[in-house]
Amino acid sequence: MSDKKVLINNKKANFNYQFSDKYIAGLVLRGTEIKSIKDSSVNFLNSYCIINNDEIYLKGMVINEYIYGNINNHQTDRDRKLLLNKKEIHQIKKKVTEKKFSLIPIKLFINQRGFAKIEIGLGKGKKEFDKREDIKQRDISRKIREDL
Repeated sequence: MSDKKVLINNKKANFNYQFSDKYIAGLVLRGTEIKSIKDSSVNFLNSYCIINNDEIYLKGMVINEYIYGNINNHQTDRDRKLLLNKKEIHQIKKKVTEKKFSLIPIKLFINQRGFAKIEIGLGKGKKEFDKREDIKQRDISRKIREDL
């Protein structure tokens, strides 16, 4: 984990979804978007991924405008293309269409070479009782740690 710097975690993703597979993808960025990402001015709570013409796009992720940018700043809420191998895209497409999985971003980080990467997960939505059960398990483990 020392080779990447996690900037933003999607905290609601692990609460609302149960993930089976996780993939790391690159992002196609424009202009000052990488500077805004390094400033951690990104929000992807309601974002999701779609597959269109054998390409995966990230929708709903908001990268705020760069503070020190000029009038040619980037558009904040555009769709961003994800960079994955064709083999990975076909695996994801198969699971999304056949098994009805959702493709949700989990975390955004900068790798050792300075590129922005995003971890996406294939998951199914949790029901209300699953969420309650997770909360109970978390509370029990917290109490056990406090007792030790």
